Formats: sequence, structure tokens, C-alpha cells
Amino acid sequence: MTTTGTITKIAGPVVHADLNGSMNDIVRVGDESLLGEIIEIQRDTKIIQVYEDTDGLKPGEPVTNTEEPLSVTLGPGLLGNVYDGTQRPLDNIYDEHGTFIPRGIEQPSINPDKEWTFNQTVETGDKVEQGDIIGTVKENNSITHKVLVPPGHNGTVTTIHDGDHTVTDTVAEIDDEPITLQQEWPVRRPRPTHRTKSPTEPLITGQRILDFLFPLPKGGVAAIPGPFGAGKTVTQQQLAKWCDADIIVYIGCGERGNEMTEVLEDFPELEDPKTGEPLMNRTVLVANTSNMPVAAREACVYTGMTIAEYYRDQGYDVALMADSTSRWAEAMREISGRLEEMPGEEGFPAYLSKRLAEFYERAGAVTTMNGDDASITAVGAVSPPGGDFSEPVTQNTLRIVKAFYALDSDLADKRHFPSINWHDSYSLYHENVSEAFIEQTKDEWPELRNETTSLLQREKELLDIVQLVGREGLSDDDKIDLDIARIIREDFLQQDAFHPTDTYCPPQKQYHIIKTIHELRRSLHSNLDGIDLSGLRDTDIVQYIRDLKYEDNDEFNDLTEHQDKADKLIDDATEAL
Repeated sequence: MTTTGTITKIAGPVVHADLNGSMNDIVRVGDESLLGEIIEIQRDTKIIQVYEDTDGLKPGEPVTNTEEPLSVTLGPGLLGNVYDGTQRPLDNIYDEHGTFIPRGIEQPSINPDKEWTFNQTVETGDKVEQGDIIGTVKENNSITHKVLVPPGHNGTVTTIHDGDHTVTDTVAEIDDEPITLQQEWPVRRPRPTHRTKSPTEPLITGQRILDFLFPLPKGGVAAIPGPFGAGKTVTQQQLAKWCDADIIVYIGCGERGNEMTEVLEDFPELEDPKTGEPLMNRTVLVANTSNMPVAAREACVYTGMTIAEYYRDQGYDVALMADSTSRWAEAMREISGRLEEMPGEEGFPAYLSKRLAEFYERAGAVTTMNGDDASITAVGAVSPPGGDFSEPVTQNTLRIVKAFYALDSDLADKRHFPSINWHDSYSLYHENVSEAFIEQTKDEWPELRNETTSLLQREKELLDIVQLVGREGLSDDDKIDLDIARIIREDFLQQDAFHPTDTYCPPQKQYHIIKTIHELRRSLHSNLDGIDLSGLRDTDIVQYIRDLKYEDNDEFNDLTEHQDKADKLIDDATEAL
């Protein structure tokens, strides 16, 4: 059912129309049928945000209300695709229309002609409820797609059909109601789960500063703020490649075209370290660059989150990267200004914090409707102007997330990667994941972490003293701490993103490196008399610590031999000094 009205006023991407309709109804605007959504109602006037360029639009042109909310199509065929903010497949549009997206174009989000082999997991007469798995489809060599009973559907399976089907074919009937391989879901409404849980399983990223100092669990939420050039996009790409999630959803929200181009070129070429297949086989990209219409930027984060929820409902652990939420907030600010709403701090709408909270709260560890444990881990980049963390988007994000990875332009200028400032960053998930890390390594993991953070803080204080009185004004104990802290910074926290064995560092290897560093520190403190620290960095033990980063990661499953070698080198170095 549709209703039709006419345009009465145009203000950039915001259009006023005399039209019948409800909030969040999707409409087609003008002679070119531009996609839009009702975002405000003033008596008989409906205010619409248009997801496409409104140049040339005129008052008096027709507006048609579809009376349906903005929804995405979910089913096999999502993985490996690149979509815009409203889930139009950009690859298909490019193949048919070239570089520029024609206005008003409609394209199916999932190929309606491709056939998938459906293998049923229930029988005729079985009772099923929403979220139950009725069959599987091999989406690619990496992922098995689970066909779910759509939310709100409960009853008895009256028919079910194995074999090859397109996404629009009926593969089953529940109380004679047809079920296809695909389903629609409104992007602004969270998909249902059975219950939420406290996240306790760590998301292993292979980045030492994250896994060891600032861990993130599967189902956690984190923010990566930093100024231009500090490495937000590179850090998120590193997480997307190496984290042990099953599915990656990468949202490029309002970023420059060259940054998104890098993602689009690199991801199809990256090899999945888990399977050896292309990383794109378990990735969905939502690309909405800064030159695309601003209203579609506001919608793209919801599109990405809904796709993430769909794979979570299948029992998968999903990692969602949003780059960046600042551009999303700027889109909200522009739309709010067009609506003539009362501005909040720095012109952002008063509901900024509410929208940010609603987005991050859709992440989490859950028990799905069919009883599986699954999660969405959300990592949002924040781009504060001039690196000012006191601006509204960063501050409102801080109130929501429990892991905060503050990027530092000075570290980036020194080619220190990841350029995460260990003094400004934090994670509140330590207690959640400590037991899991202990199981993978040793009981000392939390103790070593606390010792490391204390030493790094101590180094900061000592460096202030050195600037006043010089290094010679320090005690021998303080000199040892200063030298060991430097080793931690340069030989543990810093990684080589291009080296095959240092770009990813498993927890067992992290544990051995940091334990060796602290064992060296304890040995130096206990043999303080007569030690000359000037030759410390030339000793075999420090060279051993440097070389550990480049050792084959598989060599660290059994640490006994490594520990014996490290102990001998520490004794030799202490004696030599």
C-alpha cells in the first residue's frame, strides 16, 4: 500500500512534503524517485531526510510513501560484498552504470538469481520458534550460513525443501506461511536475543598493547580517538585482519575517499590467517565516503550493525569496526540544523549522547534465541578536531565504552605502531578476561600487567625529574627502572605491522617476552652493587628480547625451553654488568 503527496519545501537533504505517513516510513521523492525517510511530523507536513543528492529537486514534485521502514535484506550472499549506507551493492552498480551512482537507482542487495544448496536440519511436523535454525547453506569455504526462523514466527513446519534455491524461493512453510532464504529487518530496531551476558572471553587481537595492557572481550565496546594521521584507520584494519572474530563488518562512515579506497583495495588481497582464504570471504564492507550524501551517512552505522546482529543470531562472534563515529555525529548535526532544532554543545544535537548509546548498546555478548553463545564487539573510531579529547563526541563516547585507546600523534610521528598512548588509554575489562588469559599462559599474567603499568607510570615521573636534574641525579634503582621501561616501550609495546611474525603476537609469546623483561629487572635490582648500566642494551639478553618478536609464533606453545634460555642469559648479563 502506498500514498502520494507533493514537495512543499527543500533545504539541502531535508525535504518537506504534504503527505500521509508515520515516523521512519521510507518514501520515494521527486520525479527521479530518490530514497528518503520520514524523520519528523508537523501536523500534515512530513519532514524527510533524503539519502541521495537533491540537486534539481523542485517543489510540487511527487512524494510516494511506501509505508515501510528503512530495512536491510539479510541472507546468504552478504559476505564479500561492498554496500553503501542504504545497502545498495556498489560493485553491481559499478558494473552496470560506471563510477557514479545514478540517482534513484534500485538494486537488489543480494543476487536474486544465484542458487544456493539448502540442507534442512528440521523435519516436517517439527515445532520451531523464532531464531531456530531450519537449515544451512555453504556461503563460502570459510562460513556456513544458518537459515533462521524469522523473528515473530512460531509454529509447526508444514513443508521443507532440500536442494538448490534462490534467496527468494520458498524453502519451508511454518503453519503454511512461506519462509525464504532471505529476510528483511528494520535497521533502527535491534534484533531480539534470549538474554545478554557479561563478556568473559577475550578478543585476541595479536596486538601486545591491547591484549596485555588494555584487553577487549568478545562483546565489549571500545573507542579509538585520535587526531588526523595518528593511525585510527590502520589500527582498525589491523584489528579486522587479526582478531579472532568469525565475521568482520567494516563501516566506512564519512571518511575520505582515499582512505576507503585503501580498505577496498587491501581487504580483497589480504589472506585470512585462519583459513588461508581471502579475508573478504568473512567480511562485509559498508562504504559511505565524505562525498556521498550526508543523510545516508547517518543511516550507514545502523545498516552495518543490523548485518552484524544477523550473523550474531547465527551463533557467530562478530567484530564491527565503525570509522568514524565523529563523521556520523557530524551528519546528525547537519540534519539537525536543517530541521532548525535547538543545538547542543558545539552545534551537535541534544540527542547526540542518546544516539551514540543506542548504537554501542546493540553490541554485547548474548545467548541467541536458539541457545547459542555469540557476540558483537564494536570498535568505533573517533576523530576529534585537532586531537581535542574534550570535544562532545569523544566525551559522550567515553561515558559509554569501557575500553578507550587514545592515539598519540607524537608516537605516530616516531613510527611507533600501534600509536596508542599507554598513559591516556584504559580498559575496564581486566577482571572479565583475566581468567581466560591465565588459562592460555600462566597465573602471573595479571601480576605482570600491573607491574608493567606501574613501571610505565614510574618512567613518566622519572623523565620529568631527568629534565630538571639530569640522569645522574637518579638513584641506581631509578636508572634500572628507566632502562627497563624503555625496553618495554621499544621492544614490547611497539610492533612491526609488516613483519609476518611480529604483526600478530599470540598471548603465549606476549607472556614470555614481558616475563623475561621483568625477570631481568628483578635480577638487576637484586644485584645492584657495582652494576654499570651503560652496557645494558648491548647485552645478549636485550638482543634476545628484541629477537623474540620475530620468532615463529608456533614455537611458543611450550615455554620451558625458552624460559631456560632466558634465565641463563639474564644470569650472564647480570654477571657481566
